[in-house]
Amino acid sequence: MQDVQPTTSTTWSLTDLLGRSLGTIEGAGEAFKIHAKGFALETMDGISTGPFASLDDALAEIEKHTRGACRMDR
Repeated sequence: MQDVQPTTSTTWSLTDLLGRSLGTIEGAGEAFKIHAKGFALETMDGISTGPFASLDDALAEIEKHTRGACRMDR
C-alpha cells in the first residue's frame, strides 16, 4: 500500500507504510507523470510513467503494476 500526499498544487508524494519515499506524481490538466525513486525503482520497473489524463489514472497504473492499493488523504 502506498500513501499519497499533496506536497504542492501539482505534486503528490508517494510513501510506503514505513514512511519511505517511493517518488512523486507531478502534473496538472491532462499530463500527470509518475517519478519513482528509492525503494520503488525496482518495484515500479517497467511501469508506464505517463502522461496520464488524471491523478486517478496515474494511481490506477501504480495499483495495477504493484498489485497494491494507493491511499490518499484528501
